[in-house]
Amino acid sequence: MNTNRLSDSLAKALNDQMTNEAHNAQIYLAYAAWASDKGYEGIANFMFRHSNEERNHMMKFLEYILKRGAKVVVTEIPAPGPDPANVNDCFEKVFKSEVDNTARIYNIVNMSMAEKDWATWNFMQWFVKEQTEEETMALDLLSKIKIAGGAKANDDALYNLNNDLAKTPDDATLAQDTGVENP
Repeated sequence: MNTNRLSDSLAKALNDQMTNEAHNAQIYLAYAAWASDKGYEGIANFMFRHSNEERNHMMKFLEYILKRGAKVVVTEIPAPGPDPANVNDCFEKVFKSEVDNTARIYNIVNMSMAEKDWATWNFMQWFVKEQTEEETMALDLLSKIKIAGGAKANDDALYNLNNDLAKTPDDATLAQDTGVENP
């Protein structure tokens, strides 16, 4: 008996996204290793935590595909690319990666809406919110490095930023969660 409740196009898109989440985990892992090698243990810790988060996202896609009765297709993960040139470059690359990932998520949302696959549309709403958090987090990182001096940040500023990121929570505060009492 065929239990698949995903169209071929959505199954492919979801499998592709699963691979993309694994790729994003590798990007964060590579940046964590780079930061650790440079002595930025706070930044490395932050990146290692986000690598694990991306891996969890990958597993959410895998489980969803299985639960909808479709076939999971595990494919090769692209290399993460070259090491960042500096902390500023690292955070710019993180932001670009998150914006690219958001576009992919929106594509699946649009596909599920067009196909009237409301289960997939509903599943993807968690990722829509998550990407808002991820982009906010990446922008916060860019703001911090900009204040520290950007690509020309001095050692004292990078030391403080490194220590700050060791204690930075993984979740960003979103606009919809703020108000007059909680700006």
